[in-house]
Amino acid sequence: MESPSKPIWLILAPVAFTLLWAGGYAVAKVGLQYAEPMTLLSMRFGAVLILLLPLYLILRPALPKRPKDWLHLAVVGVLMQAVYFGFCWWAFKTGVSAGVLAIFMSLQPILVAVLAPWLARERVSWKRWLGLLLGLGGVLIVILARSTITPPTLAGIVFSLLGLLGITSGVLYEKRFGISYHPVVSNLVQYGAGLFAVLPIAYFTETMAVKWTGELMAALAYLVIGNSILAISLLLAMIRSGEVARVSSLMFLVPPLAALFGWWLLGEAMPPAAWAGMALAALGVSIAITRTNRRAG
Repeated sequence: MESPSKPIWLILAPVAFTLLWAGGYAVAKVGLQYAEPMTLLSMRFGAVLILLLPLYLILRPALPKRPKDWLHLAVVGVLMQAVYFGFCWWAFKTGVSAGVLAIFMSLQPILVAVLAPWLARERVSWKRWLGLLLGLGGVLIVILARSTITPPTLAGIVFSLLGLLGITSGVLYEKRFGISYHPVVSNLVQYGAGLFAVLPIAYFTETMAVKWTGELMAALAYLVIGNSILAISLLLAMIRSGEVARVSSLMFLVPPLAALFGWWLLGEAMPPAAWAGMALAALGVSIAITRTNRRAG
């Protein structure tokens, strides 16, 4: 039950976040048709900084006062921007579909539910381990079902898992060390750290050639405004206002929506068995994040 003291935007945030986040998978694949992964990611982060800097100069929100606060913001930025998005976009370049990558990322709430108590040296319940196994089973079903259309590659699977590790680590780190700053400040520091991490990779490993088209501009606008500014700000706000496992559970709605966006924008088919795998993974998420407060002791 929502607290009456919560603002309306925070109550509606889960729906807005889920739609924005799900759409980003297919939109990123559209953009990657015209620019290499780290080049496009550098453009995205640079555009975010260009948009946010005037807002900072107008609003003048308070900056972190301690060096370690700057460090915490930067670490979250590298994990949730450079590591997560970098490996996800590399996975796309190997042929991973929007729906398949999203089902990989749906394991994030399960990992958070398993790792959060473990990091706090608390016992992890059998329900969470069961949820993890069901989630992994669902991912395997989706991969096998999609293999009849596009065979998976080892690189694509590895990149997807590394992207999952990036966002899971970022959520846990934000919950442990995050301090509530103005969204403009948080985003400026985090995207600055992300740009600092990915730009050298783009320079040394890619041609940095860009084919400017209307589709690329539209995709970049969505990724900058919809994903980078609105969705990430909503995610961080929800993390700080509630439990990390509960916030992460929003991710289980993303795979089917991402698959629909992938079909609509890219013509990516999702066989019936893959939808069954998504349902199994969603069941795993539901089990993993279910509270067990009524247990004795």
